[in-house]
Amino acid sequence: MLSTFPDVDFVLLWTDALIYLLVGAVIGVGWYTRSREHLLAPWRQVLRKPLGMSALLVLGIYLLIGLADSIHYKPRIGEDAQGKPQYAAQIWSGLDVVLKTLRDRGEKTYSAPFAVHLYMKETIEDSSGAKRREFPRLQYGGGHLNDPEREHADDILQRIVIGIATGVGGAIAIVLLVAGTLSIRCKETLSTVFVTMVKGQRDLPWRSLFGTLLGLTIFMGVLWNTAGSYHVFGTDKVGEDVLYQSLKSIRTGLLIGTLTTLVMLPFAILLGIMAGFFKGWIDDVIQYIYTTLNSIPGVLLIASAVLMMLVYMETHPGMFGTGVERADFRLLFLCVILGVTSWTGLCRLLRAETLKLSELEYVQAATALGVTHFTIIFRHVLPNVMHIVLIAIAMDFSGLVLAEAVLSYLNIGVDPTTYSWGNMINSARLEMAREPIVWWSLFASFFFMFLLVLSANLFADAVRDAFDPRLREHQG
Repeated sequence: MLSTFPDVDFVLLWTDALIYLLVGAVIGVGWYTRSREHLLAPWRQVLRKPLGMSALLVLGIYLLIGLADSIHYKPRIGEDAQGKPQYAAQIWSGLDVVLKTLRDRGEKTYSAPFAVHLYMKETIEDSSGAKRREFPRLQYGGGHLNDPEREHADDILQRIVIGIATGVGGAIAIVLLVAGTLSIRCKETLSTVFVTMVKGQRDLPWRSLFGTLLGLTIFMGVLWNTAGSYHVFGTDKVGEDVLYQSLKSIRTGLLIGTLTTLVMLPFAILLGIMAGFFKGWIDDVIQYIYTTLNSIPGVLLIASAVLMMLVYMETHPGMFGTGVERADFRLLFLCVILGVTSWTGLCRLLRAETLKLSELEYVQAATALGVTHFTIIFRHVLPNVMHIVLIAIAMDFSGLVLAEAVLSYLNIGVDPTTYSWGNMINSARLEMAREPIVWWSLFASFFFMFLLVLSANLFADAVRDAFDPRLREHQG
């Protein structure tokens, strides 16, 4: 628990702490890289890739949403008899404050996207006592309409048009702000900067960035202007807004893709370099370890570990003050077990690369001069295998996001109370068998997960092209 403010009591979950640690590490690496030209050169090449930069912009939006959802607190609800502040038992996040309207506007049960009536008929008794079957009005979806039958379509169209106009205006304002900043920095006129940006004569692919920005601002403008009055992606069985569930699931997807990497990297880097550098019996032992681990079916290993963790949680209920903390511990454990079972591939790559590096002249010369193994590894071997590490991190991210969806579908993933695309897909599995079919939960989870995975893959391709020395030599 963090220090208490007058109106809120901040809560630090385990995953929150690791996210802040990861963000700090990225900032530290960026600060270290900025003054070293040989490290900056590949990243400049990444920044020149139109698709890579567009994907990075989308990933940045996802990251902002995930960070906002990682600020947890308990709101103040009053004071006790001694005048001490009392706080709610339920934990909120920064994203919950932004999405408070979506969170609080729950319906009775299913409703389709942009609907004004429930998705299923109910028996309704009128004032005369007659009973009839019809679709009841939603409490919030289109609740501002007096005559839904006549006003519904026009109201939605009007809100979409206003949302598009808002998005276009926001994109233009951002473009002018960026162009003005570059104009002051480069000491050029605003028109000159704008023309060179449009013609693609700058270092960054501004045309691709502006096109992506325009699409994102229009999409967000339409969502912002319609979600307050309608359920854009409908509601689920208990009437909860599906758009809210999808946005809350972003944090889980990012955590699975990033925190798993924190667990995986120490095993892969340490054991891979040791196996390739020392050879002999050390290499044999490490090969035996990851070969044995690869021989165990991953799903069975994860399932057994999750079941043992659940037994531990049931026998130690006092460790978790709230359901959120309990779900957070399960999410953290899932990241750990995924990391423990996914380091073998990178370990093999690093072992093979280290075997090659250990035979090069400068490494042999350092060994002949009596330089310690520790120094050789950290000064000569590790820097020359980091391109493989960066490529593996970028390429594995999307696979880990998809792995969470599969594991949650099998009921061995995150806690059922945790918002995740896997849990949404698992719930949609039963809804798809209904008549009429309930399709929007599956569509929403697929859409947001697809956008994240596609952006991660495009950015990974840009990183691979920039950092893989063989590709650089071929392009040269």
